[in-house]
Amino acid sequence: MRAILVIFIAFVTSYSSAQQSVLWENFKKNKAKSTEPILPDFSFAGYKYSEVPIPTVDYKLFDVTDFGAVANDGISDKNAIKKAIAEATKNGEGVVFFPKGKYIVNTATDDQSIIEIEHSKIVLRGEGDQKNGSIIFFEKDLPPADMAKMWTVPKAIKVSTKIKNKLVTTIITDAKRETNQIEVADASTLKKGDWVILKMQNNAKDLITYDIQPLKVDAKWTTLITEGVQVNERHQIAKVSGNKITFIEPIHYDIKALHGWEIYSFSHLNHVGFENLRFMGNYTSDFIHHGSARDDSGWSILEISKSVDSWIRYCTFENVSIPISFSASAACTALNIKIEGRTGHSSVHSGNGSTGILLAKINDTAGMHHATGVGGGSTTGTVIWRSKHPATTSFEAHASQPRATLFDNVVGGFFKGRAGGAIKNLPNHGRHLVLWNYLETDEAESDFKFIATDSPYWRVVPPIIVGFHGAGTTFNEDEIQVLESLGTPVIPESLFEAQLTLRLGKLPEWINNVKKEL
Repeated sequence: MRAILVIFIAFVTSYSSAQQSVLWENFKKNKAKSTEPILPDFSFAGYKYSEVPIPTVDYKLFDVTDFGAVANDGISDKNAIKKAIAEATKNGEGVVFFPKGKYIVNTATDDQSIIEIEHSKIVLRGEGDQKNGSIIFFEKDLPPADMAKMWTVPKAIKVSTKIKNKLVTTIITDAKRETNQIEVADASTLKKGDWVILKMQNNAKDLITYDIQPLKVDAKWTTLITEGVQVNERHQIAKVSGNKITFIEPIHYDIKALHGWEIYSFSHLNHVGFENLRFMGNYTSDFIHHGSARDDSGWSILEISKSVDSWIRYCTFENVSIPISFSASAACTALNIKIEGRTGHSSVHSGNGSTGILLAKINDTAGMHHATGVGGGSTTGTVIWRSKHPATTSFEAHASQPRATLFDNVVGGFFKGRAGGAIKNLPNHGRHLVLWNYLETDEAESDFKFIATDSPYWRVVPPIIVGFHGAGTTFNEDEIQVLESLGTPVIPESLFEAQLTLRLGKLPEWINNVKKEL
């Protein structure tokens, strides 16, 4: 196993002039030479790999008021919404449209079913996420699927497909992280454009050591010990030549064929969207972490699962437990999302093996207990870009093996205790957690630890920290892979934007337009 690379670059004390990042120069040099960079390539995150803007589709309109919904009348509109979605599905595509007004679901007289979308090219669209715009109000919380597990309340709206993934072939040769070609036993059923899952699960001791080094395995980390290291990267095929497969995007984990790597089909939806809507819960209590099912997940609103090239944009969530979860998805975007009202359990979240999810300009003013971040199932390549949360909370890294996550130009609190995750599922985050120009707004900490000595819950594989600034926090050097320019931001200002520009030759105009928006 390779020893973890540790680089410490002298602190810069001046706040007035940013300097060119040495780590960025390393990335450019290695990309030009097709050799392994220290940084992962995060530029493939988001809808259509962020190369083009999210489209305003012109599918046939299905107005919910044509199916029995009446805004502002205090009567449930749940069945009308379901009927509109069903007709759009029958049509093969459609925009389910909500004119301005307040539409109510999950009333005392409603059943406890959820609203499901199981077809591609279905978009829920309103006339604005303002308080006088298009509002979907969730009056009652749903019960947990398992009364003994407070976190099992289903999402009120779920996007997914019931088609199962299937084993296709096995990987027969090793491959390095940040490359994009693998060799398999039989590629005869695969072709350009297919989406697949690069999958591995193995509890070999050498693999576990490699996965979490320099951390030492704790006997309480039973999931890692018994079930092993798990990787679930989702990739799109660019080319098939014999039994060699080239992916569009790079892999983020070193492949050793002896560990039993497999290729599965990836059954998914595409072009499912939510836009210009206000989702309003009825969670008005003071939040108590793990206090009840209502606190943990009672008003869980939206899950986008088993999807690619899908999105949620220009939407507001008010008084909710959990606004948005991406699950088992790839190349999807959440853009310009506001979280308001009461503090709830968690903010926007990428988890359950998702790959390349872009969480862009998430503005959490509610101060959710866990701010925007990542969860488990071997979630990889998530980008949290130009997002904000209050000083009273901090980012989420909810254990169960998330890896290669970029927090890019995030503004907000920074402290342990909000990452989440059960002890059995630790560490909180695996290899290649990157904090780039993170602006800390809470109080400074001296010698901040990523391996807590006062709690069994906070364990992070040494991260990469570049341009961390704001409060004046310092770090324990033994627990950092790379520390550069502590106290002063670096150039490039945004790693995601710089990597995208390097790959495409220029920054897509849609990103410049989004940056100009308040």
